[in-house]
Amino acid sequence: MFKTQAESQEFLQEFLPALEETPQEREVLLCSPFTDLGILSKSLHGSRVQLGAQNVHWAENGAYTGEISAPMLTEIGVRYVIVGHSERRQYFGETDETVNLRLKAAQTFGLTPILCVGETKQQRNAGETESLITNQLDKGLIDVDQTNLVIAYEPIWAIGTGDTCETTEANRVIGLIRSQLKNPNVPIQYGGSVKPNNIDEIMAEPEIDGVLVGGASLEAASFARIVNYK
Repeated sequence: MFKTQAESQEFLQEFLPALEETPQEREVLLCSPFTDLGILSKSLHGSRVQLGAQNVHWAENGAYTGEISAPMLTEIGVRYVIVGHSERRQYFGETDETVNLRLKAAQTFGLTPILCVGETKQQRNAGETESLITNQLDKGLIDVDQTNLVIAYEPIWAIGTGDTCETTEANRVIGLIRSQLKNPNVPIQYGGSVKPNNIDEIMAEPEIDGVLVGGASLEAASFARIVNYK
């Protein structure tokens, strides 16, 4: 929950020029608050940056005050949407069942969902990482098209804490996630205190296809350095 429309425009003025050196095969995506999506869609038109939303409702329309549907997003040029982010699960009652409904709704209306999975510190310390993530995938991916999907592994204990998951451990867990999928080519990202000073090491790991960036994406130069990892 950052950036007004004016602040988003300021961000782009600094961020977009930094992409001139970005290899063409890299996909760059900004997932903004709902209020910024319209103006970003216009500003990003013709650029290489794709637009994503931070959530989507499972119904096409209806009596769901405060919610946003997939057709409302696609109409303004949104192509991706984050589903099941740990903060949605932690603060807003998101469950594996509602995550599954949102994933299917996103795909029905042409959005590519980014499914977030990951464990808390308490769950990790109890040795539950593998079983928890397997359970999240089993329940979340029922009837979901794995040819139109991105998965993000976000160890909750590493988000905004500065306590980054060791790159080899992130690589191991992402390999575990890949082994659970019907489609091994699903892009799988790492998210959790990704910063300019650790991005090169993270992206050197063979199982990690990309990163889901939080705080470090709020400053244009910081996010540009991540996008332009070496």
